[in-house]
Amino acid sequence: MPSVPHNPQAHHRSHRQSVLREAWVAGSCASVLSALALGWAGHREVRSAAAPLNAVSHWRWGRRALFQRGISGRHTLLGFFIHHCASVWWAGLHAAVRGRSPRAQQPAVVLAGAAATSAIACVVDFQYTPERLTPGFEHHLSRLALAGVYAMFALGLAAGALAVRRSAARAAAGLQDRSHGL
Repeated sequence: MPSVPHNPQAHHRSHRQSVLREAWVAGSCASVLSALALGWAGHREVRSAAAPLNAVSHWRWGRRALFQRGISGRHTLLGFFIHHCASVWWAGLHAAVRGRSPRAQQPAVVLAGAAATSAIACVVDFQYTPERLTPGFEHHLSRLALAGVYAMFALGLAAGALAVRRSAARAAAGLQDRSHGL
């Protein structure tokens, strides 16, 4: 069987595409799970499921967004959009630094990486980010609730990353089977 020439540009493009795909899927999973946790914790702690996500919109609307308790496009939708974009960004970082070994596909390894990414995101969000650009939901939630939000973020990140990685591995195995005439 003739060997296939190695094309570094195609390999780099393929890796970049897989990182972007994983960032989108894993970031979306992490965003949705952590947003649900924000809503649950907000309802439980401040009797407003919308208040934590509304607070994220303080990036655009300033401090008054921190006091919005009802669901609105102006605050809730924008807050979710910002939260979602940040989640996809962190998922992209997680995907970009992952290893390519078979071990990097193991659930425990993926979960550990997702937990580390979530912990780093938490530290950056609350220790190194200027007040104007913090998530905002910390104004409504206890530290325990925040820990739960970031834990759900890690679980969503891991679930999405595993789904993408397993799908890619199945696709690669199918291509390999076809190339060997199986």
